[in-house]
Amino acid sequence: MLKSLMRWVDSWSMPAQAETITAENTQIQWLRILPFILLHLACLAAFWVEVSWFAIAFMLVFYLIRMFSITAFFHRYLSHKTFQTSRVMQFIFVLLGTMSAQRGPLWWSAHHRYHHRYTDTLQDPHSSTHGFWYSHVGWFLNEYNFAPRKEVIKDWLKYPELIWLDRFSLIVVLLTASGIYALGEWLALSYPQLGTSGLQLLVWGFVISTVLLTHATLCINSLAHHSGSRDFDTDDQSRNNLFLSIITLGEGWHNNHHYYAGSTRQGFYWWQIDVTYYILKIMSWFGLVWGLKPIPARVYEFSKIAQARKLKKAAKKGAQNIQSGES
Repeated sequence: MLKSLMRWVDSWSMPAQAETITAENTQIQWLRILPFILLHLACLAAFWVEVSWFAIAFMLVFYLIRMFSITAFFHRYLSHKTFQTSRVMQFIFVLLGTMSAQRGPLWWSAHHRYHHRYTDTLQDPHSSTHGFWYSHVGWFLNEYNFAPRKEVIKDWLKYPELIWLDRFSLIVVLLTASGIYALGEWLALSYPQLGTSGLQLLVWGFVISTVLLTHATLCINSLAHHSGSRDFDTDDQSRNNLFLSIITLGEGWHNNHHYYAGSTRQGFYWWQIDVTYYILKIMSWFGLVWGLKPIPARVYEFSKIAQARKLKKAAKKGAQNIQSGES
């Protein structure tokens, strides 16, 4: 029990990652994940705190801000280094991502790098071979995937502020929830016409927003390896999914990403909506980020879309040749 309580406070209290998967270290750690369970149960409070347009607006805005921070900075920046930014911007957006209650930024990026190294094999932390629910939530509820895989994130260990955020991510989350509650109480006193309160804003603006954000992100590990199209032949089960791309601001083009992870943009074609990339592009105009890595031309040569176009063009040309021969 003491060990589980220590892990709530300091996620680095477990000294090292388990070397092999066993039946024991893949069991759900119910006491350690109690905050995760309580977060979901707290959604039921929505039936008692009522709702206001301001609470819904806050819920959506806070969802989008943190989703962008996760997709742009936890994923495309920390995990893949597809663009560059200043240390100040790095801290601001990694802090916002840490408010998402998806563990620490180094833990997140380390496991994602490990996922790419062993995608859909037994060594993949959330391999689809273990089934949908394990790849969705089961993988991070056990002991095997609790500690950060420091050996694959040595490039980020030189930043003490990132280490602090990674170790004490729960403290950041609790301070975020407290701040939102305080904001709601202040608004109730200063702007009663908004119809909100501390408890209402906490439930809708933090609890429900965070649960939606969490499962939208987790769907990339689970649903994006089960449902969707495949524009590229990869050795894994990654899929492209428009719905997931919308709710995750571009992360749903997962098959594209697994074919070539070195690009800032994951929607490889103009019709593949990638809001995160659009925002990063705008930020680059103001010098907030730079060095956005493009999609190499060779990538498109191996796309099934490009191949289908070539076949269609060849078939059309063949039909024209036949018609000209007959005439």
